[in-house]
Amino acid sequence: MATQTNLTHDHDFLGAAHDAHARRTSWVVLLTAAMMVAEIAAGYATGSMALLADGFHMATHAGALGVAALAYGYARRHRRDPAFSFGTGKVGDLAGFASALVLALIALGIGVESALRLFSPIRVAFGEATMIAVLGLAVNVASAFLLSGEHHHHHHHHHHDDHGNHHGPHHGHGDNNLRSAYVHVLADALTSVLAIAALLAGRYLGWIWLDPVMGIVGGIVIARWAWTLMRDTAFVLLDRTDAHVSEEVREAVEGPGDARITDLHVWRVGPEAHAAIIAVATAPAGPDITDLRRRLLPVHELRHVTIERH
Repeated sequence: MATQTNLTHDHDFLGAAHDAHARRTSWVVLLTAAMMVAEIAAGYATGSMALLADGFHMATHAGALGVAALAYGYARRHRRDPAFSFGTGKVGDLAGFASALVLALIALGIGVESALRLFSPIRVAFGEATMIAVLGLAVNVASAFLLSGEHHHHHHHHHHDDHGNHHGPHHGHGDNNLRSAYVHVLADALTSVLAIAALLAGRYLGWIWLDPVMGIVGGIVIARWAWTLMRDTAFVLLDRTDAHVSEEVREAVEGPGDARITDLHVWRVGPEAHAAIIAVATAPAGPDITDLRRRLLPVHELRHVTIERH
């Protein structure tokens, strides 16, 4: 007969600092939205490809960060909605994936337009464009500071197990929604720096070709970041097995030698939470459900566990 138990019946798998993240993200949306209007207008007025690309880049991010803010609100409102089998912890990953997809498209657009400008250069008002680009960089730096404290704290929070072993970032811990916002701001800062460099070189060295070349370089680097974020969030959305947690579960259950796992599923259901379904074969006098559950307590990543004993 199959017996099952849950470590918890609460499906609230949102990150511990959920509300703080939402507030910071909202401020960044407002800052970015205000700056993007100025950069796009100035880009058209001065004829700078680097500045125009930076402006459109920020415009996309204002939209993407807005989506991130809405995702936080949605996840918070529906965190106890029974319609979501494992809660709303993945809403942020969905928003992060969408943001990364938009970021990749913008990177492609910047690259194509820059290539066209490389072959058909236009006259650029370098002085005015440089001032706007510096202002844009200041906004990006302010936004990065708003997000970075929470981002780094959150991203490294669960990288140590109970034995103090460091597991590194490749296990996908952290809040992908916040990471998405942070990556957007970093990408904006990079394109602002590239724009300033290109505009200064164009003004003082006469290197007009550097304006569109920096657009191409920026597009390539941003596309690389977008791909990394899409890959990580897609793994979460597709319930990819977390090998590290699975290994811990096997060691905890099979360690004493009186139980054997016949089927194991471990996946992430939120920024700080994993779920597991475990089928265990034991002798009639072997450990019962309570014993097995007790063995799993040291695996701190698990927040929702179903055990089947047969």
